[in-house]
Amino acid sequence: MKPLFKAIPTETARALQAGAADAYGLPPERRISDGDRVPCRHCLRDVAAGDAYLILAYRPFPALQPYAETGPIFLHAEACARAEESDLLPELFGRTSDYLVRGYGADDRIVYGTGAVVPTPAIADRAAELLARDDVAYLHMRSAKNNCHQCRIELG
Repeated sequence: MKPLFKAIPTETARALQAGAADAYGLPPERRISDGDRVPCRHCLRDVAAGDAYLILAYRPFPALQPYAETGPIFLHAEACARAEESDLLPELFGRTSDYLVRGYGADDRIVYGTGAVVPTPAIADRAAELLARDDVAYLHMRSAKNNCHQCRIELG
């Protein structure tokens, strides 16, 4: 089995696009894209210039707990198709030199010693290495500079 790169769930995206509150209980902010790197975390494509998008606080964990990180993400304001799960790093991420990759246990807590800034070409190999461990259930890939959630990585 190989690591699969997974966008945020469609049900989450649709709820937010319909006006659901974000992780802080606030309505997502609506903006118009200038076309300069506004990456949607559902379709894993940039929001085109002139199209509306949402900025919101996202917490990719099922419950509040000390390790449930929250950070900003962008999302198309209108429904978009979810990116297909793939063992290939989505093209969107290829333009950045490195990302923070960190492992989590089945209890949704950070597995200490798994987090590192990884050069983009090495992410799939690092993900496979971490996911081979018994104590790692899944990974998050985050911006190494801004800590924004990029995607989830699981074995497929």
